[in-house]
Amino acid sequence: MTPMKPQADLPAPAAIQQLHHYAYRARDAEETRHFYEDILGLPLYHIIQSDYVPSTGEYCPYTHFFFRLQDGSFIAFFDLGDDEAALPSPNTPKWVNHISFRVNTIGELENTKARLEAHGIEVLGVTDHHIFKSIYFFDPNGIRLELTAQLADEFQMLQESKTAHARLGEWNARKEQWRKERAEGKGGAPLKPQQNDRPEVGAKV
Repeated sequence: MTPMKPQADLPAPAAIQQLHHYAYRARDAEETRHFYEDILGLPLYHIIQSDYVPSTGEYCPYTHFFFRLQDGSFIAFFDLGDDEAALPSPNTPKWVNHISFRVNTIGELENTKARLEAHGIEVLGVTDHHIFKSIYFFDPNGIRLELTAQLADEFQMLQESKTAHARLGEWNARKEQWRKERAEGKGGAPLKPQQNDRPEVGAKV
């Protein structure tokens, strides 16, 4: 293992500007194009096709295609030509892994929900997260998507950022204690957070 350089000797991290693209496996390119371009309104913008993977050199023919968002970023897909979608993770609930797109207004959120439902797509929400509202649905590849309309302004979000490290630090300390207790056979239940930001959400009796 290569020894780590002292932090003082390292160059500064790059100024990461925005998400360039997020890539998923697609079962079928046209099915995916119809969903993202015709229903969600994201234009098909770029295609890369090859027999070999540039990063690894392995043989795996593919069509890699990109849809552009308003800020110039992309969501992208690989059609591997076998009519198979990616399998869900067996140890992760379906609601965990998802990508969220931001829209400008609650009205746009509600309009998009109506548009999706008119195409036979099941939509959850509008869900109130206090600082934003969201709808949730799945694309043809089984990928969970969220559309979000921000409610909090920049000042409110800045205030939230001032407590984020302290809250995560408290969670980390409690998790370390949970690990020790689990190793000693004193408990096996998942760790609960130190506070509940959504007390109104729970089992209905």
